[in-house]
Amino acid sequence: MSYCRWSSDNFNCDLYCYEDASGGWTTHVAGNRTVEEAPRLSDVLPLTTEEGIAAWVAARKVQSDWLMTAERRPIGLPHDGKTFNDPTLEDFRARIVGLIAEGYRVPDYVLTRIDEEIAEKNNGPVAQK
Repeated sequence: MSYCRWSSDNFNCDLYCYEDASGGWTTHVAGNRTVEEAPRLSDVLPLTTEEGIAAWVAARKVQSDWLMTAERRPIGLPHDGKTFNDPTLEDFRARIVGLIAEGYRVPDYVLTRIDEEIAEKNNGPVAQK
């Protein structure tokens, strides 16, 4: 499972990050971004009804069609298109913080999730009563 993908945060994420099956944590940095904002999928559609599901499918098609022709430009930062693999969660977190400081876009929840995993690793799982 990934921490974020380029499609995260309505295609406003510049990284694809995951715990690698070969070891460590891998970060792929995008080489470009779309010039305009992607059409948003509604966050309020009730996906529990046929109408809600149909509306979501239609909105997803609009978004997908837009992505096929969206203008893209190079990001223009030092690590565009590069891939990194960090051996520890702490190193992975430092990598993400550094990339954010350089101007790469990453959803806020990514660091929160990494921090939670580091805390769990250091403190162990919460005891069940």
